Amino acid sequence: MSQHFSPRRPGVHVPFEQKRKRRVFFNFTEQTELRHVLRHLVTFCVCVCVCVCVCVSTAPPTVRIVHSGQACNVEEERYSERVYTIREGETLELQCLVTGHPRPQIRWTKTAGGASDRPGDSTLHNGTLKISNISRHQGGRYYCKAENGLGSPAIRSIRVDVYYLDDPVITVHQSVGESKEQFYFERTVFLRCVANSNPPVHYSWRRGREALTQGSDAGVEIYEPFFTQGETKILKLKNLRPQDYAGYTCISSVRSVCGIADKSAHFSLNNRTAPPSIKLLLDDPLVVNPGETVSLVCVASAGDPPPSLQWVRPGGEGLPKRSVVNGGTLTLPVVTVEDGGAYSCVASNNVGNAAKKSANILVRGLRKGRFWITPDPYHNDDNIQIGREVKISCQVRPRPPEELQFGWLKNGRPIRSSERMVITHTDSEVTPGTTNLDIIDLKFTDFGTYTCVASLRNGGTPEISIDVNISSTTVPPELSVPRGRSHLIAQEGDTVDLQCLVSGKPKPIILWSRTESYDGVLRVSNVTREMSGTYRCQTSQYNGFNVKPREALIHLVVQCGPPVVEPAFTEIRQALGRAFSLSCRLLRAHPARLLRYEWKLGSRLLTVGQFADDRDDTSYLVKALNREGYGEYTCDITNEAGASALCDLTPLCVLGKAYAPEFYYDTYSALWQNKPRVYGFKLQWTQMEPNAVDRILAYRLGIRQVTVVKSCPPADLRKGELLTYNLTELVKPESYLVRLTPITRYGEGDTTERIITYTPVNPHLREFQCGFEDEAVCLFSQDKTDDFEWTRHSAATRDTKYTPNTGPSTDRTGSKQGFYMYIETSRPRLEGDKARLLSPIFNTNSKTSSSSSVTYCFSFYYHMYGKHIGSLNVFLRQKGPTVTDTSVWTLVGNQGDRWRQAKVNIHPAAAFQIVMEGVRGAGIEGDIAIDDVTIEEGECKDPPPNSEFQNSSSFYV
Repeated sequence: MSQHFSPRRPGVHVPFEQKRKRRVFFNFTEQTELRHVLRHLVTFCVCVCVCVCVCVSTAPPTVRIVHSGQACNVEEERYSERVYTIREGETLELQCLVTGHPRPQIRWTKTAGGASDRPGDSTLHNGTLKISNISRHQGGRYYCKAENGLGSPAIRSIRVDVYYLDDPVITVHQSVGESKEQFYFERTVFLRCVANSNPPVHYSWRRGREALTQGSDAGVEIYEPFFTQGETKILKLKNLRPQDYAGYTCISSVRSVCGIADKSAHFSLNNRTAPPSIKLLLDDPLVVNPGETVSLVCVASAGDPPPSLQWVRPGGEGLPKRSVVNGGTLTLPVVTVEDGGAYSCVASNNVGNAAKKSANILVRGLRKGRFWITPDPYHNDDNIQIGREVKISCQVRPRPPEELQFGWLKNGRPIRSSERMVITHTDSEVTPGTTNLDIIDLKFTDFGTYTCVASLRNGGTPEISIDVNISSTTVPPELSVPRGRSHLIAQEGDTVDLQCLVSGKPKPIILWSRTESYDGVLRVSNVTREMSGTYRCQTSQYNGFNVKPREALIHLVVQCGPPVVEPAFTEIRQALGRAFSLSCRLLRAHPARLLRYEWKLGSRLLTVGQFADDRDDTSYLVKALNREGYGEYTCDITNEAGASALCDLTPLCVLGKAYAPEFYYDTYSALWQNKPRVYGFKLQWTQMEPNAVDRILAYRLGIRQVTVVKSCPPADLRKGELLTYNLTELVKPESYLVRLTPITRYGEGDTTERIITYTPVNPHLREFQCGFEDEAVCLFSQDKTDDFEWTRHSAATRDTKYTPNTGPSTDRTGSKQGFYMYIETSRPRLEGDKARLLSPIFNTNSKTSSSSSVTYCFSFYYHMYGKHIGSLNVFLRQKGPTVTDTSVWTLVGNQGDRWRQAKVNIHPAAAFQIVMEGVRGAGIEGDIAIDDVTIEEGECKDPPPNSEFQNSSSFYV
């Protein structure tokens, strides 16, 4: 089906009579259907209906990856692995090109070099993965996956290798048996050079201006340790001589790959060279008060070159945010308890081992005051009684422990240790921070409030006071569970409060496993069946009586809640008059005893019933669907725990609207020119599941502000049938959002959208030029059916390590920075392998002159140098019902190390492409390059100098 539509531009008036005339072209089978559709639409029909039906089957996805951006050259034996090499800090850009119908969904993933599934620090747009300022950890294999639900997903991958070179570092060591404070004569010294890089680094050494190599000096050895081969290079100076005291330079290089420059490190060796030594100018430990300013001073006492000093904390913990480091001095203003701990000063000068010394900062403080009351241990009674002994204990966590001091008060007055009131302190090395008050032969006059006061001898922090009341009402704790709360039943997802009641004075803390509770309540949110079981609460032995803990048990049963059924959500499309059934199956239920099921349509009850013992599903049959039968059906299954709220949130929906159309993105030559300022577009689509609902009567096509009804889908529209609608008078260079909606007698169906974009490289062809300088290579593309690909390259980054006698050394203009396209014929390429490069599709001017085809001059520069050069062929590919390739130019063999120009007249009669085909010769020295491609209207003029005229009408070389 093919139709034309021109969007009316603003300011253009369409008379009512003209609108009325255009309405006669609507093609509806019934007047009632026409009236029904017109109720939904405001119609400006400007089309003539011509039905052309083409059957296009759905196609599984295909995918390929093309790359642009700032790539480097690739080592040849790795090229077959599709390795994309890029310098750290550059921009990676990979494009995933897909075909298939329906339009495949694209997803990029990454493995082999990154832990994340989705590439980090990246942007995705229309299948293009772009990573700016790429770093080394972002290297790895990237996968493009395309799927459209047909067959297996299409997956292609490319490995990204990030090249980098860090600054080298020289370290100096003396042999272990000869290690001294100074590097005297007759000592052996090792200079080790290390640099992180990709690819592996190459090292070289210099002494002054003299290059050092193995064997160039009997007193010097250069080698790589076996266990770190390739990662470092060691310069061994045997039995130091006076001439060995000099400046040494290590040069690290990756041989300028990716344009990475060499880097170097320098070290001066003399008779004063020595490893570092340091000392700390402070007390250890350093005890300070909270809020004070602390300075830790570290000075280098020895070492040449002078060592650098750094302050660190153990375990990689960072320095406090407020800290200030100035050389070897670390200052901590307004120090807090959290700032206490160990601090280490590290000195390094790359000679020998680093020096390290540590100091501890102790910030004065008292924490976690607790108490407990211990009744007379010689009587089996937990109560306090007159005439018996009672002990009050008090505990804190001091820092530093040796400054801790305690005092006792009774009713606010100091107490001194006596025969009847004995004050003791525990050994600080056994249980630091504990004091006891033993009252012997308790009397009525001993009742009162006792206060334990903890403080630090040198002050600096507030004291802690703990009050303990001893009276006739001081009794040990009792623990119980409220009536009816020892056995709880809850549903999954509920919030449950477990409660234990505690009595006693003082009132102790209640422990639930590892959780403390002051009110005896444990709140458990969102309970699950795994939380069912017995919970234990018990009294603590601190902040109360030091007696055997009291315990209580609570049993919790979590039911699995309402039954779980499937489907969780189903959307059913049905036509009027058809029969269908709805099913609902039980997946799990606890308790398993089921009561009944209910089927509803909206709020209307349809049927009820009870499950048999051997059934776990129920169905509802609709014999003939009418309009009242559309809506939301619910299946509720009920047990003791409640009803399954399946359809309250996720209804089982029966709809009559059509599925969405699926745009066909692989339309050949969809974009064309019809006037200088406007363009046209061939819009094609298929209908998803057209037979699922009533017949498609029409489509509503919305574009910008204008809406038209496009009718005339065939009465027997089939799945996969391709529908076409030509959009004309689209204004350059604007893009258009197109919405397409199918219409049945039920009403409007699902809408689908796509954006139509004007591409300015396909005008009525007058002149086309391409020097391949842009990363988009003027929209040239790789042929999907060839054996390998053309590569965009610059001579500045070309690696001639493996094939030095082939390929250009500059672009056509003589610039090493310019770009060109070439075929790489090294391994794994085989003789006869072909690479084809396709130009954009061009439309000719033949519409303005129907008598004959138009003549164009196609010219380009080629470079065919090497003893294994194969052939370079040019084909004219014309578009039509069938695609034809016509050979218009060919050349075979070595043409010398220079760029040459070729010109050829072509006579396309329809839309066309130029196909550039490079064929691999008998060996690896067969690279072929092209540059500066031009297509101009008219015959070729001024053939290249010293060229041979091959064809009297159309061929120059």
